[in-house]
Amino acid sequence: MENILGLVALACGIIVGLGAIGASIGIALMGGKYLESSARQPELMNELQTKMFILAGLIDAAFLIGVAIALLFAFANPFVLR
Repeated sequence: MENILGLVALACGIIVGLGAIGASIGIALMGGKYLESSARQPELMNELQTKMFILAGLIDAAFLIGVAIALLFAFANPFVLR
């Protein structure tokens, strides 16, 4: 029982950690590309900014789904037989 709980805690940490790293890298790359494209074509800045914020929300939503799955495993663990 303790072994399962320990491995689930480790898995939750890995899920949240890798999700945070992936979301951070994704938003950083997207922000850099936005700045680069708005410097090249300043007249498209408003349209690009709208698309950038929509994509940032989607990237962040994917991370939050991973956090929700980790919380599901942490508090309502389906692997523990009671």
